[in-house]
Amino acid sequence: MKLSLTSLLGPVVVGPIVVGPVVCAAVVGALAVPAHAAPAAPEVPSTLVPPAGNQVFLEAHATGVQIYRCDAATGAWTLVAPRANLYADNGQLIGTHFGGPTWRARDGSYVTATKVDEVNLDPTAVNWLLLAMKTRSAGADGDRLAATTYIQRTATTGGRAPAASECDVTGEIAEIAYTADYHFWKATVA
Repeated sequence: MKLSLTSLLGPVVVGPIVVGPVVCAAVVGALAVPAHAAPAAPEVPSTLVPPAGNQVFLEAHATGVQIYRCDAATGAWTLVAPRANLYADNGQLIGTHFGGPTWRARDGSYVTATKVDEVNLDPTAVNWLLLAMKTRSAGADGDRLAATTYIQRTATTGGRAPAASECDVTGEIAEIAYTADYHFWKATVA
């Protein structure tokens, strides 16, 4: 005896239409595809968690440098600006990060932010941060970052200022390689 899905399951009634099991399985399969889930919030110290009413909508992996300037009179390095490329999980370039601090998406949208708090989890790496949106705007080609309310910097490696003993020429610039994850938050829809 030859068996088929139709002989096993028979026709399926969907509303007033009778369809075979293969068509029904295709429709059910298409409906079962999950919606694109928002990125998960990172695990961070409580002082780096944005207020309730915000959710992560974008995660970017940064690779770049932290740029420092020497003041030989004080023997201190001062942060001038970051310079980094921002990548999606699939490795695609999605934007840049530079002085301000500013994050700009490829669509031209951007956000600038101010530091709310910081925590050092690794003495060889720049601090993890929570930053609040200062200014933001849509770009000529879209608004990927225009809804940003908060930004977290996590999973940092490198980027720390050189030792004070290496600051002996005023105005000398040092570019220190770093990586980090940036988590962009927006207000939740009520």
